[in-house]
Amino acid sequence: MVPEVGASPSSMAQPRGVKRRAAWVRDSYRRQNALFLAPYLLGTLVLVVVPALMTLAVSFTDYQGIQAPTWVGLDNFRRLTETPLVRFSLYNTLIFVVAAVPLRLLGSLGLALLLDGRRGGGLARAAAFLPTVLPETAYALVWLWILNPVSGPLNLMLGALGLPAPAWMAEAGTARLAIVLMALMQVGEGFVVLLVARQMVPAGVYEAAEVDGANRWQGFWHITLPLIMPWILLLLSRDLIVSVQNTFTPSFVLAYGGPYYSTTFLPLLIFELSFDFMDWGLASAVLVIVYAWILLLIWGARNLIEGLRRREVSDAR
Repeated sequence: MVPEVGASPSSMAQPRGVKRRAAWVRDSYRRQNALFLAPYLLGTLVLVVVPALMTLAVSFTDYQGIQAPTWVGLDNFRRLTETPLVRFSLYNTLIFVVAAVPLRLLGSLGLALLLDGRRGGGLARAAAFLPTVLPETAYALVWLWILNPVSGPLNLMLGALGLPAPAWMAEAGTARLAIVLMALMQVGEGFVVLLVARQMVPAGVYEAAEVDGANRWQGFWHITLPLIMPWILLLLSRDLIVSVQNTFTPSFVLAYGGPYYSTTFLPLLIFELSFDFMDWGLASAVLVIVYAWILLLIWGARNLIEGLRRREVSDAR
């Protein structure tokens, strides 16, 4: 038999039975992967895709949960622009995202740099990660005690230092600040990710920079930050998405959107429209806006990461 042009000696030496067995092994591996992923894909289809499509359909109807839904077209979306509560919740959500996300990233990065390579840092790392694994309701109840204006430890400490002790959840401005403070304590996931990213930077790079006369600040600004920037952008996109969704429990437990709707975020507004006002059509329209917002954030973060990656490739060339 004449060998094919361009065939390697190893491929010509392999018998057909070995090739068939290798192909069978590859197909078996793919089938096993498909079986392992099937429950996850089925759960995603049933619990995410189908409810999202049903929400989109209900957003074009007038539905109070009792009678059959009535098609109203874009009336629910027009009502969104006329409802002050929707504007308040959108404003509160934007304020929270703009304030909490950058501070959470800075806190995660600061902890990662502070606790990297320190002796006895295991306890400090566990303490930094602990608030992240607490159930959301329990975490909110702990902060309800901390923020108590009379007997809370935060106000007692401020009073001992001679500083003003605000009535946190009783005033609009301090209530938003309290929700941001709660979010700042849950930096465990970002801290672990950036700690791993920092430890993956080769030590030889810093040694070469020290030989060239670079100090710690220059090493951070020109070595550490550029090398871990993809991780930071990943956390940024993740926090932008999660921060929109994870405001329900603190606002519900601490003040139920008050005072004066200052902690009424979009998830709580959807809950109130659905179960207090029984306006499922308008609530679905708000949820569709949240979906669009999250997709826009994902698209923007993806383009930002891809642009940074192309810049790194062009710089390497």
